[in-house]
Amino acid sequence: MNSRFVPDVATRIEPLPRAPSAAIVTASYAPDFERCRLLCETMDRHVTGIARHYILVEHRDVALFRRLEGSSRTIVDERDLLPRWLRAFDDPLSLFRRRVWVSLRTQPLRGWHVQQLRRIAIAAHTGEDVLVFCDSDVAFLKPFDARVFWRDGETRLFRRDGALAKDGHDEHRIWSRNAGSALGIDPIKASTHDYISTLIAWRRETVKAMCERIEKTHGRDWVSVVGSARKFSECMIYGRYVDDVLDGAGHFHDPVEFCRVHWNGEALSDEEFRRFVDAMAPEQVAIGMQSFIGTDVGRIRRLMGLDRWSNSRKSV
Repeated sequence: MNSRFVPDVATRIEPLPRAPSAAIVTASYAPDFERCRLLCETMDRHVTGIARHYILVEHRDVALFRRLEGSSRTIVDERDLLPRWLRAFDDPLSLFRRRVWVSLRTQPLRGWHVQQLRRIAIAAHTGEDVLVFCDSDVAFLKPFDARVFWRDGETRLFRRDGALAKDGHDEHRIWSRNAGSALGIDPIKASTHDYISTLIAWRRETVKAMCERIEKTHGRDWVSVVGSARKFSECMIYGRYVDDVLDGAGHFHDPVEFCRVHWNGEALSDEEFRRFVDAMAPEQVAIGMQSFIGTDVGRIRRLMGLDRWSNSRKSV
């Protein structure tokens, strides 16, 4: 048998501490700064159970995002997370409007690729037991206790069972297949589960073990392995590692999404926005307006009533 596909020797997954520490992790960039500011304000107002908030940005955006830093919020420079051989440049093919990350070890990568790499890499630089990932275009509308992400020593793994067996998930199937390749999983063992969402949790030690698995399988840095295929998803890699390599150890599955997201289409009108919020499921505590849709952040603030809240805080 090809040694690449020999499963790891069973590794004991220690239960989480009785009171685990947790951090929220957000990857962002300069054009999303105001959205990220809104996330921070609503987090500070509504979220409990979190020790720290890490915001991961490109080196040239660090000074801007420092304005959001505080006693429990840290801005992390990409240069402290990723190998120096992965370099960012203004892309001449986009008339220098977009950034591209290039190296001799990966495909040319866009910002959304590198944000995923940052999310994986942060696990080697933090001390919290659980990492909760939240996009910068999310805003919390209701109280949320992060302790929902663990129980009985296990971490909650978001999973839509069998979603990839249905029509309309071609790209997700590619991401899942590439995740299996990165992890050295026999390609015959395809997965039909989808792990992609925002407001999801990973175990920090499991992320580190996942990276070690990738490097052991391929004999090189995990960043070069993952970045060698431009179609990848960090959520798929982690989910498949937990389920197909660890057989779910240390985790429990849950399909509930805590954030209602407007993924694509046109920017919502005021009335459409109100209907979107009214349609939130009882367990949903936040909304996400994909930044590329172009919904004005000021409008979101006004419709959420945050402009009045901000003004009242200034007058206190």
